[in-house]
This record gives sequence, C-alpha cells and structure tokens, in this order.
Amino acid sequence: MSTPPITRWWWIRHGPVHNPDRRLYGQNDIDAHFPDDDALAALRGQLPRDALWLTSGLKRTHQTAAALGRDLAECHLHPTLNEQHFGDWQGLDFASLKQLGADFERLWNDPGETRPPGGESFADVLDRVGQTVTRLTAKHAGRDIVAVAHGGSIRAALALALGLDARAALGFRIDTLSLTRIDHVPRGAEPSPGSLTRWQVGGVNLSR
Repeated sequence: MSTPPITRWWWIRHGPVHNPDRRLYGQNDIDAHFPDDDALAALRGQLPRDALWLTSGLKRTHQTAAALGRDLAECHLHPTLNEQHFGDWQGLDFASLKQLGADFERLWNDPGETRPPGGESFADVLDRVGQTVTRLTAKHAGRDIVAVAHGGSIRAALALALGLDARAALGFRIDTLSLTRIDHVPRGAEPSPGSLTRWQVGGVNLSR
C-alpha cells in the first residue's frame, strides 16, 4: 500500500508597505516595497524549486512573487486569500477608529467576531480561507504550494491547522516577508476534510 502524499504549504506574507500612519488598510490595493535584497535572497533560498505558486488578488502579493523571481503568468490568483475587508473602517488610523465610540469598543473587545459595516469579520476570513485551503489541498495533494498572501489569511490557515477560533488565531505575529510552514498529512489514501485529515505546523513567522 503506497504512503499517502504530504502536501506542504509555504506561506509568505507580502513585502513591506508604506503605512506611516498605521492605517487599517485591509483590502486597499497598496504597493509593497523591497528595500532589503538580503531578506528576499534568504527567503528565496528556503523555497522549493518545483512548487505551485499562488497569490491573493491584491497587487502587493503579485509584486512580492515577482520580487522572489516568479513569472506572474505562472502564478495562480486566488482572491479568496485576500486580507480581511474592513468595510467602512478601511483606511482609518487608530485615532479615527477610537472616535467610533461603541463600535470601536466592540472591535477592541472582540476583534475576531466584530464585523465592520460593509465589511467582514476575522471569523469570516477564517471561513473563506479555510474553504480555499481545504479545496486546494485536495486538488493538489502531494505538491509543494507557495502562497504569497497576508497576515490575516496566514493566521486563518493556522487556525484551520490547529483548530483555533478567530480570537486565538489573531494572537500569531506574522511579519512581512516571513515564512510559515504548514503540512497536510492525510491518514487515509486520499486527503479529505474532516476527521480523516491532520495538519502539522513546521514553523510560524520564520525569517533569516
């Protein structure tokens, strides 16, 4: 009987963005910048050669994949891996968020479940990213998958792997140009969602 294939996810958070006011940029489509060539070279050296590459639908992930030497025509775009959408609160700085009063208090006290007007909660992100990861793991069983994404989507993947709720998953620190490794190890002959699968976390927020 053959050994079931392990599917290895190599999660990369996009490159640094210019955000001096520390605004809640979410799905605002802003540029990434790459002042540190050594960081790119170190990250590039850790990645598998024959991998399937994914990006989110936001250009900072496309720019990061390109900076890592990937031809974007060969990358698979998945908007379901986008960062959290903060709706009417997107683009606000901390001072502006505090002026929201009771709405800010709800966000501060329950950041996992609070849904901004016109946006989504972090629990919603867990749901859409989890469905995407489960589907792609089944479709590409046994592959190395490099996913250039966002802090929120990487935390969501960790939540899936470890069975965490939204509040607990928000406790992970995910720096720009960091690497997070998650392996899917099926117990049966084929990977499938639910009790017949398990995940292993090889490292979180790794850097050179």
